[in-house]
Amino acid sequence: MGEQEENVGSPSPLRGLPRTPRPTLPVINKHVKHEMAAFTCVLFILFCTGEGHVQEGRGPHLQYHSATLPPPSPPQLDPSHSADVTALAGKTAILNCRVHNVNNKTVSWVRHRDIHLLTVGRYTYTSDQRFRALHEDDSDDWLLKINYVQPRDSGVYECQVSTTPPMSHFIRLRVVEPHTHILGGPDLHVNTGSTINLTCLVEYSPEPPDFIFWSHNNKIISYDSSRGGVTVILEKGDLTTSTLLIQKARGSDSGHYDCSPSNAAPANVTVHVLNGEHPAAMQHGGQSAYTNSSLGNILFLLVLLAVLQTTVK
Repeated sequence: MGEQEENVGSPSPLRGLPRTPRPTLPVINKHVKHEMAAFTCVLFILFCTGEGHVQEGRGPHLQYHSATLPPPSPPQLDPSHSADVTALAGKTAILNCRVHNVNNKTVSWVRHRDIHLLTVGRYTYTSDQRFRALHEDDSDDWLLKINYVQPRDSGVYECQVSTTPPMSHFIRLRVVEPHTHILGGPDLHVNTGSTINLTCLVEYSPEPPDFIFWSHNNKIISYDSSRGGVTVILEKGDLTTSTLLIQKARGSDSGHYDCSPSNAAPANVTVHVLNGEHPAAMQHGGQSAYTNSSLGNILFLLVLLAVLQTTVK
């Protein structure tokens, strides 16, 4: 017990050794710290941008290059690809407005009949669901599509670009319906024994008619009847033509002739077969020719006037 107490109370062998002082960091002035931080930031910026260099004895210098970009080209309308449109009633009409360099401008469609805004960009602003705006990316064409066009849709439509002042291009839409007419009508005069030539035209038809019936006095003409000499020539296309030829015309061939296409309204003409007599005025190419009797009447009136003038004197 005594030895343990003696050991506990004995001094530590390390107490007598000299202590090594701890290393201390140099004290940096706060102002110097701020300058070093700023310098580091400047070097970092120069490294990232590559816009600076170090001049000898002067430290880093920033050089700013203000790159001035040329202004974008202004929008330009192309009338050659924005022409007037003729559409068939009941079909689809597409009005095209080509604008180059539209940039951030907006292309709109306006109907002039009622100054109604139809579309703005790709959006449609009308409750009429037949109208629709169409535009594809990387395209200069701004389309106005009208389904099931009607004659009332005819008129002027304005393509407008939102420049200052606005740029405009006007396109006229014409909606047509199938039309049938017979050349030389409404009355045609022919001599007995000559050939009756009736030509029926079908225009603005969505497609050529499947057939065209000819009728005489409300009876369909039979081409293989006992009368004979009846021929029909049919030529289909955008303009369909049907020609009725009746050889050696006779008095019974006079009357009312109808041309009735399968997809259009009929047209009619009245044929007069003359047996040597001359009407008061016969039509030749839309002009009237006076007959011998009418010329005689005129000469008689002239002579009568001359006699009256002599008597008065």
